[in-house]
Amino acid sequence: MLGKLSVEEINQLLAHNITGRIGCTDGEKTYIVPVNYAFNDTYLIAHSKEGMKVAMMRSHPLVCFQVDEIIDNTNWRSAIIWGAYEEITDPKERFYAMKFLISRLAQLTVSETTGLLDMHREMANEEDTEHIRPVVYRIRITERTGRFEKP
Repeated sequence: MLGKLSVEEINQLLAHNITGRIGCTDGEKTYIVPVNYAFNDTYLIAHSKEGMKVAMMRSHPLVCFQVDEIIDNTNWRSAIIWGAYEEITDPKERFYAMKFLISRLAQLTVSETTGLLDMHREMANEEDTEHIRPVVYRIRITERTGRFEKP
């Protein structure tokens, strides 16, 4: 059976997962990459090192984000959200966004690539200016859709 996810089911899918794919553009080229995130019903919080993705989102802040749960080819759920990239630069807001992200990721067994250890170090050393700090951002959700298939 194929079906459409409700807003509540989409929110549950986003809340249950920590890795999705963000799609961004420079106006000519589209770039899609996996990111770890935390979700709070209004936006996604994520962080990244400076690079192509951040440069694209700064110049074209409208992005797309996808999360899947795939059991097998006939049993899956998928959600897509659209929203606006917002870089979090206020020190207090940045601190709480990172704290929220760390608390969500720390509840699960995560890959070394999440940078959880580095995030803990950064939170402990907010005044450290010698190291390049990751860009902390949110995607403010403007639209959501989702589909599923189950036997």
